[in-house]
Amino acid sequence: MPTDTYVPRSAWGILWRLAVALGAGFLTFGLVLSDIPVEPTARQGFFVLLDLFLGVVAIVLMPFSRHAPLTIALILAALSGFSGFALGAVCIVLVSLATRRRWQEIAAVGIVWLASTLAFEALHPTLDLPWWGAVLVVLSVLVYGLLVAIGVSIGNRRDLLVSLRERAETAEREQAARLDQARTTERTRIAREMHDVLAHRISLVAMHSGALAYRTDLTREETSAAAAVIQDNAHLAMTELREVLGVLRETDVPAGVPERPQPTLDALPDLLDEVRGLGGGDADVGCEIAPATAERLPDLPEQTSRSAYRILQESLTNARKHAPAAPVRVEISGEPGEGLVLRVTNPLVTVCTVRVPDDGAASRASGAPPSGLGLTGLAERARLTGGELRAAPDGAGSFVVRAWLPWT
Repeated sequence: MPTDTYVPRSAWGILWRLAVALGAGFLTFGLVLSDIPVEPTARQGFFVLLDLFLGVVAIVLMPFSRHAPLTIALILAALSGFSGFALGAVCIVLVSLATRRRWQEIAAVGIVWLASTLAFEALHPTLDLPWWGAVLVVLSVLVYGLLVAIGVSIGNRRDLLVSLRERAETAEREQAARLDQARTTERTRIAREMHDVLAHRISLVAMHSGALAYRTDLTREETSAAAAVIQDNAHLAMTELREVLGVLRETDVPAGVPERPQPTLDALPDLLDEVRGLGGGDADVGCEIAPATAERLPDLPEQTSRSAYRILQESLTNARKHAPAAPVRVEISGEPGEGLVLRVTNPLVTVCTVRVPDDGAASRASGAPPSGLGLTGLAERARLTGGELRAAPDGAGSFVVRAWLPWT
């Protein structure tokens, strides 16, 4: 559909149009004068002055065609029947009208243009031949068609430029939106990875430091062992934090140095040993892997294996945080085509035996303040992998975290 966008003209645009209108007007007016005898009659002199006056009026009205294109075009087309000096201004206005590509307007002005051509020929006859009238009509239609074609071409070009400009602006907006989305996605990924990496280590540090703060019956050896665990896990937490943040500093990574691989289920035995170490090495943390699953576990896709490790890591951390002395059971089953099922179960433990004056003391007594985001992060990780995760009491006195991950 043709656009009807008002395009403001610059001072230069107005000046060159006026110059073209004046040049064409003087040329046509000169041709009219060439047919006037040296001593014209009063009637001929009147029409010469009328021609000049109407031409000046047409040139004065021409700049206003941007505000009332159809009205000005009709007026100037009518003036061209009595003024050769107005022909330049009329042609420019007709081209401008044709850029709108409204064919009803073009047809209406064309009729006036044809009538004016016949009127001008009646006032200034060119050839006294019987067939000259038909030729004049054909020539008038051809000239008008040429002016319309030029105007339509200009209008199409303007539409093309507007379309290209809009596409460029849309592409810029979409690119900015993609960049914002990429930033948001990357921030979410980094935040999730930092939580997965640090939550386990910080939980160990918090629980052991809580034991040192509130257990006054520990022997020197037990105190030294707890302090060593705190030191080791704090060091590991700082190391892993630097590795995660190193992704943001690609220029600081030496060339050829590979990134440390993220842990998968191959590192599950080490994770279980760490969790058992929270109870001095005798914590009841059992792991059962279905025989058929154990045989095929090395074939598990790396992304699924990595997500499974993170889910088990966070689930074990939560279990030790909220039920430090309770046994924990890890069950892994599944096979290709059916998916991988992870199940972590621990008894519900009520640890509210003493009234405390505020919630801060209760949090300090627990050793590890809950963030409230662990299970939410696990559910999001499982969803992004294409699986699902549920965590809730089972009604039999246990808290169960069950995750299903696709295994293609």
